[in-house]
Order: sequence, then C-alpha cells, then structure tokens
Amino acid sequence: MKKNSGWAVVLIALGVLLLFGKLGHLIGWVIGLLIPIAIIGLGVMAWRNGYRLIGIVIGIIGGFMLLGKLSVVIFWVAAIGLIVLGISMLKGKSGHTRRW
Repeated sequence: MKKNSGWAVVLIALGVLLLFGKLGHLIGWVIGLLIPIAIIGLGVMAWRNGYRLIGIVIGIIGGFMLLGKLSVVIFWVAAIGLIVLGISMLKGKSGHTRRW
C-alpha cells in the first residue's frame, strides 16, 4: 500500500458524501452533518500528525460549518427551554418567591 493511499480513501469518501448530500431532504441533512464532522476529524488528524496550525484552522472551519448546520436545532432547544423556564416561573411555590 502506498504512503498516501489513506488520504486518497478519505478524499474518495468525502466526494461520495458530497454527492449523497444532494439526495433528498432527510438524507441530505444527515450527510450535511457528516461533512463538517469529517472536516473536524481531518483537523484532529492533522493536529495529531504534528501539523498543529493547519489542524486548528481546519477544525475551526469544520466547527463553524457544524454550528451553521445545527443552528435550527439550537433554536428549537432554546425556544423550548424558554417555554419550560416560563412555566416553572408561573408554577413557583406559594411560600417561596424567586427573583429572576
């Protein structure tokens, strides 16, 4: 096996993931999450192989991509959290007052 064959497999896998990203809404969304995770993984691999600056840059780019993909989920979690907090404030114990 050649020295760069591992990177070749990684590149082929990323290309396949990019093509699968164009399939349907659910499959495309899941594949869309896998690509930023794979980029973060590449950053970790670069970090472990001694390319620390490149690893940090690639990891940060993947992190921002993942944050963008998960923004919808983060929004829903925040909205549900605010509703639960509001309900808990309304139900507060009668002998006990909370100051928010």
